[in-house]
Amino acid sequence: MRYRFRKTSPRLTSTKEILETRDGDVARMIAIGDKPLSATAEANEQMRLNALLGDPAKQRRRKQAEDDDAGRALKVLRALPGAFVYQDAGPGEGPTGKVEKFTFRPNPAFSPPDLETQVLPAMTGEIWIDPVQLRVARLEGHLEKDVDFGWGILGRLNKGGWIAIEQADVGAGQWRTVRFEMHMSGRVVFKPRVFDTKEEQTNYALLPAGMSYQKAIETLLAGK
Repeated sequence: MRYRFRKTSPRLTSTKEILETRDGDVARMIAIGDKPLSATAEANEQMRLNALLGDPAKQRRRKQAEDDDAGRALKVLRALPGAFVYQDAGPGEGPTGKVEKFTFRPNPAFSPPDLETQVLPAMTGEIWIDPVQLRVARLEGHLEKDVDFGWGILGRLNKGGWIAIEQADVGAGQWRTVRFEMHMSGRVVFKPRVFDTKEEQTNYALLPAGMSYQKAIETLLAGK
C-alpha cells in the first residue's frame, strides 16, 4: 500500500509519503509544520533517498527494525483475548458505520509473559468491533495504575495515561490503522518523559505486488 503519514508531537508536526515494498517501507518527507519543505530541505531529502538507493544493506537493516516492531505489536495483539475480561456495552455508531461496543478490564488470571504485555494488567477501556467484517474498529485504553518495567529500572508509565487506535477498511478488503493517539508520561532510565503523539494515515492506495524498494524510491523522486 501507499499512504500519507502525518505525525504530531509537542516538538514537531511532519508529513511523509510512504510506500510499502517487499524490501520494507520507503518514506519521503513532504511537509514540516503542515508547510511544504524549503528548497534546502527538499534537496536534502532527495540526497537521502539517492543515498539509500545505493545502499541495500541499510534498507535491509531498516526492514529488520520494522519486522521487530511488528513482532512486538503482534505479541500484544495475541495477548488481548486472555488479558482482559470483556463486557457487552451494546451497539454504537463508528466513523464508518455500526459497531458493537465492549468494555474491558484486567483479567486477574492473566500473567504477562513478556515486557511488551506488562502494561495490560493496568489497563481498562473500550473496544469497538465491526459486526460485518469482525474487525477491531477502535480500541481505547486507560492506565489505572503506574506500570514499572524491569523492576522500575528500565522505566515507568504513570497512572492516567491513555491510548486510542482506530482501524478501517482502506480498500480491497484491507484493514489498516488510520489513527493512533497516545498521551502518557513516565520515566525512561531515571529520566522523566512525556509521550504525547498523534498519528494519522490517509490516502491509502494499492501498489503493484512485489515492488522493490528501489522502484519505490524512483517513484517518490519522480513525484508520481
